[in-house]
Amino acid sequence: MTQGSQLRCYMNMMAFDSLPKGSQAPGGSREEQFIGMRESGFAGVQFADRPSDEEMVICGSLGLGVAGSGRVNTPAEARELAQESAALGYECMTLHVGWGLEDDDQSFRLIESILEASERTGVPLYVETHRATIFQDMWRTVNFTRRYPQLRFNGDLSHWYAGQEMVYGSFEKKFAYIKPILQRIRFIHGRIASPGCIQVDAEEGTPHLIHFMQLWTACFREFLAQASASDFICFTPELLSPDIYYAHSFNGAEQSDRWKESLLLNQIARRCFAQAETDLLEENV
Repeated sequence: MTQGSQLRCYMNMMAFDSLPKGSQAPGGSREEQFIGMRESGFAGVQFADRPSDEEMVICGSLGLGVAGSGRVNTPAEARELAQESAALGYECMTLHVGWGLEDDDQSFRLIESILEASERTGVPLYVETHRATIFQDMWRTVNFTRRYPQLRFNGDLSHWYAGQEMVYGSFEKKFAYIKPILQRIRFIHGRIASPGCIQVDAEEGTPHLIHFMQLWTACFREFLAQASASDFICFTPELLSPDIYYAHSFNGAEQSDRWKESLLLNQIARRCFAQAETDLLEENV
């Protein structure tokens, strides 16, 4: 572990922009919103769409980091997105890759194009563990890392936890199996899933929250064991709206405040990071 390694909590704008009335999230102009995020402990933002010039200027003036996100279905799109990210000044970008129907050769070409584009532009491109992508299942993704050990990931682990029902059979066995992925995670989309729901509140003591704390702590421990002084890992709550069937609603009313829940997830992530630091120190004694 190297002194200076750090955890940075970012806010995903896709979650922020769709918050319902009554949310305690900061309002007003975009600058006032960004100031409110910074005052609440966010070190940066992740844009789902291309930010405006004004938004980039505001982020720069407030010292907020900026990350992007996108989708790559062809090798040419990987090159285009990487070039655009470099021009905008993104620190990194997370990617949905393919639709999950690609054969091995098609998948290899997509992965190779992403690795080449990242190396060419200097922008870290983190592929997501996400449904409806070539990284939608644990077995195939682990095998990809054997062929391409340089892959780095955005750990959107709710998709595996619910989509592959990680508790069905043995969570511990699957947890151990995905260690090659946990070793390569440099960005985390903070979301808690249950075995049957992709997005649920972080209720203390629930088995799924305990599992996610184990997963996140392992990600942080692996990061810290490898990190240099300038490296950082992003934790970004990505709590999405009922419009796309993530957040729960009843009679048209969203059942939780995703802004407050994002702040809670940041607190949990910081606890996990501190635990990872402690674990490494004890291992090195």
